[in-house]
Amino acid sequence: MPTSDVLPARLRKSLRQVGRGINIARRRRRLTAAMMAERLGIGRQTYQRVEQGDPTVAVGTYLMALFVLGLAWDSLEQSADPQVDATGTALDVADLPKSVRPVRTPRPK
Repeated sequence: MPTSDVLPARLRKSLRQVGRGINIARRRRRLTAAMMAERLGIGRQTYQRVEQGDPTVAVGTYLMALFVLGLAWDSLEQSADPQVDATGTALDVADLPKSVRPVRTPRPK
């Protein structure tokens, strides 16, 4: 089953938007697709798939394209920051014990 078939529609749409943004940023900087492919160390066809938002292209390639263009590639690490993970925090709180008792140490005989 192709990867694009299992991706939720929302993710496919987001990838297409990222690809379109990369395309616009490249053209604004007057760079050819061949120049971008060379800077990314990938083939021109792979770069064209980046601009199309192809989900089978490695995420590292997308991040490198954003980096080369000087775009906000660092928000990915912010989105995975444990300090702002509301769901993880809620799960931690739900997993807390109802009561806490001191650990008893056995008396020496």
